[in-house]
Amino acid sequence: MQADIGLIGLAVMGQNLVLNMADHGYTVAVFNRTVSKVDEFLAGLARGKKIVGCHDLKALAACLKRPRKVMLMVKAGDPVDEFIDHLLPFLEKGDIVIDGGNSHFPDSQRRYEALKAKGILFVGTGISGGEEGARHGPSIMPGGNLEAWTHVKPIFQAIAACSEDGAPCCDWVGEGGAGHYVKMVHNGIEYGDMQLICEAYELLQKVGHCTYPQLHSIFSQWDRGSLNSYLIEITADIFTKLDVDGGPLIEKILDVAGQKGTGKWTGIDALDRGMPLTLIGEAVFARCLSSLKEERVQASRRYAAAPKAAIADKEEFVRQVAEALYASKIISYAQGFMLMRSASEEYRWNLNFGSIALMWRGGCIIRSKFLGKIKQAYDDNPKLASLLVAPFFVTEIQKALPGWRRVVAEGAMRGIPMPCLSTALSFFDGYRSARLPANLLQAQRDYFGAHTYERVDKPRGQFFHTNWTGTGGDVSSSSYTV
Repeated sequence: MQADIGLIGLAVMGQNLVLNMADHGYTVAVFNRTVSKVDEFLAGLARGKKIVGCHDLKALAACLKRPRKVMLMVKAGDPVDEFIDHLLPFLEKGDIVIDGGNSHFPDSQRRYEALKAKGILFVGTGISGGEEGARHGPSIMPGGNLEAWTHVKPIFQAIAACSEDGAPCCDWVGEGGAGHYVKMVHNGIEYGDMQLICEAYELLQKVGHCTYPQLHSIFSQWDRGSLNSYLIEITADIFTKLDVDGGPLIEKILDVAGQKGTGKWTGIDALDRGMPLTLIGEAVFARCLSSLKEERVQASRRYAAAPKAAIADKEEFVRQVAEALYASKIISYAQGFMLMRSASEEYRWNLNFGSIALMWRGGCIIRSKFLGKIKQAYDDNPKLASLLVAPFFVTEIQKALPGWRRVVAEGAMRGIPMPCLSTALSFFDGYRSARLPANLLQAQRDYFGAHTYERVDKPRGQFFHTNWTGTGGDVSSSSYTV
C-alpha cells in the first residue's frame, strides 16, 4: 500500500495526528524507535484504518508516494537531527522532511539551510492544541521551504481546526524557521495568559473572598463575553473538580509551576532584539519564583500577613478584575506581535499578522474570540506598529483603564503578587508616554562612562558628550546599541 505521508514518533501527539490524518482519508506510514510501539498501535487505536506499520526507516521511505513526505514527532533537539541523518540515505531530491515538534526556531533555520543544500525540502511547523487538538484539529503553523507547501497544504489544512467562518487554522508562515518562531511566540503568549488568569484567581479569592462555586460562575460568565477563550473555559471547569475527600482538587495541588522552555526562549529572543516583552518575561519569572517553595514558606513566617478584610463592593471588584485581565491580555498580544514584527523584518519573512491571528482562533491553547479583533486590526492596517494604536484596542483600553488601575492598586495595598497585571499597566503607561526619564539615565551613562547622549534640539543620530566634573576630559566612548 502506498502511503500519502510517513510519521515518525508514536507518542500521544504523534498517534493522534496519524489518526486525524487517517480520518480525513489519508494513508499514513508509521515508525517508532521502539518498534514494539508500532505493532501495539496497529493492533489498538489504528486497527482497521489506512495506516501502514514499518519496522525500519528504509521500509517507511519505500512505501511513500513521491515526493516523499516524512513528519517527525520526536523530542526537540538532537533526536530530530539524528532521525534526519538516518533518513537521508533513503530520500532523494525533492522529498520533504517535516519537523512537527517543539523545536527552537534557530534549529529549524539551520536544518532548512542544510537540507536545502542537499535538495531536500524542509518544513518546520508549530502545532498547538495538545492531545485533543492533534486528534480533532490543531492550529498548525508551517514554515521552511516554500516549494514544499503545495505538497503538504492539503493534508495540513484538512486536519487543522477551523475558525467560526470555516477557514482552516493553518496557513504558510514564511521561510526558514518562521513556523517555529511563530509557535514560540504563541507559547510565550500562552505563558502570559495563564499567569494573568492565575493572578485574577488570586485577587478574586483573597480580596473578593470568592468561593470555588462563585469562581466557577464568574469564569463561566467571562467565557461568554469579551474574555471568551479556551483557557478561561478550562479554568471555570477546574474550579468544579473535587478530590476524593469531597474538597476542591485545586486546593491539593502544590503551588510549584513547571515549564518546558518555550516561554524562556521567547523572553531571551526579546532581549536579543531589544523588544520590551515585559509581560511574558514576568510570566516566566513567576514560574521560577513558584519553584522556590521552601524559601517562600520560610519568608512568609518573617513578615506580617497583609490585610484580609473583604472588599466593600464585591460585584464591582469582580467587574474591575475582568477589566484588568482583559486590558493586560491586550498588552500581552501587543508585545507578542511587536516581537514577531521585529523578527519578520530581520529575517525578511514578511509575516502576515492577520493570518497568524486567524491560525490561532481555533485548535490552539490561546484560541479565543479576541483574536478575531486582532485579525481585523491587521487586515485594516498590515503595517500596524502596535495593537495599542489600533482604533478598536484604543477604545477597549480606555474603557478598562480605571478598573485596571484600581485592581493593581488594591492588590498592591493588600500584598497580592501581580507580576503580569502590574507590568502590563506599567508597560502601557510607558508606551503612551511621549517623554520618559531615560534622559536622566543617559546623563548618568555619559557622566560615569562618557557614553554620549542625543539632544532634543538636534537631529536624531547626533551624539554629544559633556565633561560633567571638569576633570573627565572631552573624549567620549563610541556609541552603539546592544
